[in-house]
Amino acid sequence: MNARLDEKLEPIFQDVLHRNPGETEYHQAVHEVLETLGPVLVKYSEFADKKIIQRICEPERQIIFRVPWQDDSGEIQINRAFRVEFNSALGPYKGGMRFHPSVYLGIIKFLGFEQIFKNALTGLPIGGGKGGSDFDPKGKSDDEVMRFCQSLMTELYRHIGEYTDVPAGDIGVGGREIGYLFGQYKRITNRYESGVLTGKGLGWGGSLARKEATGYGTVFFTHEMLKARGDSLDGKRVVVSGSGNVAIYAIAKAHELGAKVIACSDSAGIIVDEDGINVETLKRLKEVERRRIKAYLEYHPKAKYTEHGNIWTVPCDIALPCATQNELNGNDAKTLVENGCIAVAEGANMPTTPEGIQLFQDAGLMYGPGKAANAGGVATSGLEMQQNASRDSWTFDYTQKRLEEIMIEIHKSCYETSVEFGAEGDYVLGANTTGFIRVAKAMNAMGVI
Repeated sequence: MNARLDEKLEPIFQDVLHRNPGETEYHQAVHEVLETLGPVLVKYSEFADKKIIQRICEPERQIIFRVPWQDDSGEIQINRAFRVEFNSALGPYKGGMRFHPSVYLGIIKFLGFEQIFKNALTGLPIGGGKGGSDFDPKGKSDDEVMRFCQSLMTELYRHIGEYTDVPAGDIGVGGREIGYLFGQYKRITNRYESGVLTGKGLGWGGSLARKEATGYGTVFFTHEMLKARGDSLDGKRVVVSGSGNVAIYAIAKAHELGAKVIACSDSAGIIVDEDGINVETLKRLKEVERRRIKAYLEYHPKAKYTEHGNIWTVPCDIALPCATQNELNGNDAKTLVENGCIAVAEGANMPTTPEGIQLFQDAGLMYGPGKAANAGGVATSGLEMQQNASRDSWTFDYTQKRLEEIMIEIHKSCYETSVEFGAEGDYVLGANTTGFIRVAKAMNAMGVI
């Protein structure tokens, strides 16, 4: 957080620090947005008068509760869970649930704050929220995950609904967890309310292309950035951090559009395959066998595995960070620039540190921030909500086409806003400003609430 804030915004940020002590990720997310809003307050002075920014920075509701559950040995375990309902100016709160040991209130607030603007960029009528727990599903049996999810939903159900708050998946929460959560919601409420959760199974209200959406959307956005500079993905060398849903389907779509993804990773190490990462092998390892990326060598012995390696040292044209927050720091950014990288698009939420972002921008790289580049996931969740509301089901091709249209429009609006405010090609400014103005205008129209 090195950039100086506009003199009108510095006191607002200091108040955020004072009111939210110790929540470093949240502080980082707020600062990154405030850095770009000085010119907005000049053009829209009423936003300052009505204290729109101060209101956006304070969640409408923060819910914290315990989740007791019994493991397979009969021992009682206790976790903590959160749901931060941040802003509902544009629609019901919308955002995923994250199950990971690192989860605490500051992580959820950073994710929820980002979600406000990301959701606004989609053009769909959805507000911003986020939730999760410090529960770790790794190494747990299906029965243990079920008991945990049922206990969590026994409290959460009273706070959500298709017109109130619509959770989805995130790190640690996939189809299995959504199924258990929905089953308990249905059991408690005696309602088959399909629109209360997204990311559902295809046989009971889910949307085709939802699993693929975030990764696909990130690559669609990357493609649009390249087109804006008269370039394309064709023949580009790409590295993708992570090997979960986002990474897998970013790799798949990048290959489909003519690029070659030569490296991916998990928390234990990195795989480099100069022939191109085999997506089917990756799916088998991660979606079926639930194994570490190291096992890729069993199927492709010519590939190279580096334990605890740094994927950003692999020379590439395009980098897609798709793992977790702050995974790409200033030193990594310097390495990527020196190795000739021309574009970075974020499939994860806030994966690049402020120092890394500054280095990318100073070097003139195309840099797509997560709130724009990875908005495809929540956009397709919004499309799932539309299908649920109309009791309809769309084809994969139709849903993917709608996703692509939304990502093209997100890029267009971010680019045009960057031009309007005198910073052509600055997608950080474009995304923050576009999302903020849309939310701020809605809040201003609704009075002081």
